[in-house]
Amino acid sequence: MPIKFTVYRGSKDGIQQAETERQDLKSDDVLVRITHSGVCGTDVHYQGADMALGHEGTGVVEATGPDAHLLKKGDRVGWGYEHDCCGHCKQCLTGWETMCRERKMYGYANLDQGSFGTHAVWREAFLFKVPDNMSNEDAGPLMCGGSTVFNALHVAQVRPTARVGIVGVGGLGHLAIQFAAKMGCQVVVFSGTDSKKEEAIKLGAVEFYATKGVKDLKISAPIDNLIVTTSSQPDWQLYLNVMAPNGVISPLSVDANDLKIPYMPLLVNGLRVQGGIVSSRQVHRDMLEFAAFHGIKPIKMTFPLTRDGVKQSLQTLEEGKMRYRGVLVADA
Repeated sequence: MPIKFTVYRGSKDGIQQAETERQDLKSDDVLVRITHSGVCGTDVHYQGADMALGHEGTGVVEATGPDAHLLKKGDRVGWGYEHDCCGHCKQCLTGWETMCRERKMYGYANLDQGSFGTHAVWREAFLFKVPDNMSNEDAGPLMCGGSTVFNALHVAQVRPTARVGIVGVGGLGHLAIQFAAKMGCQVVVFSGTDSKKEEAIKLGAVEFYATKGVKDLKISAPIDNLIVTTSSQPDWQLYLNVMAPNGVISPLSVDANDLKIPYMPLLVNGLRVQGGIVSSRQVHRDMLEFAAFHGIKPIKMTFPLTRDGVKQSLQTLEEGKMRYRGVLVADA
């Protein structure tokens, strides 16, 4: 029996409500009734594209396919940026399925469904159980935002003894502060002005520096790991000057411009620039468990999961007024 559900799509004429149809659930397909969805900067980038929007979904399992054995009706689950992979290449077999050449990612595959809608059908293998002591509302923004910053810390092999610099206190930055602080790191925050200083300290920062108009940063000790969460690339020279030898820079900004970084400071100080996207599935599970255990939650603004709510949330994000993650909430 066909499965029909509502989605909210991007278009050149604005957000549109549409219907998606799936045939009977096959293999390890799982039908999820969406209760919440995080709103991410990537959704803003894709709102003019002809595709269903949203990739930070949480909800409740309504039905499962014949080969789904881990989930059952009523389970709370979420999903993120990646929906599938080949499962047999070197990257997949070594836990790096996010680098699979046949990976299926938001914006490139499954364009007829997303987390802005009433339901979605995903492979059980790419769904994550929401921890018992975590709400669907809090879990939504962790499915991409939390996954991205946790992965940066994981791939850079950040140690509890590290001084971790976080550039930007926004959707990604405010989560990165919490994760690094709970890992035992000294968290040093850099932001344009002092307006977010008090909040950054409450989230776990031990030092805060306003950077607007600053030509030379003076901080108490060098930075071992720098996580860049701003919407565009920063002044790299400013931050290279405060990096410790063999430090790691993890740029998370979505920026179409080339990476132009001073060469000699990189060379003589043994610095590393480490690219990365969202977590692999096991690291994603670790992230959810870590967040649940330590009580890490997004600071959020909520909107109804309707066409108007989607439009309002994307506009709020575009205008820089989101503090700090938007969450769309479906009617109970």
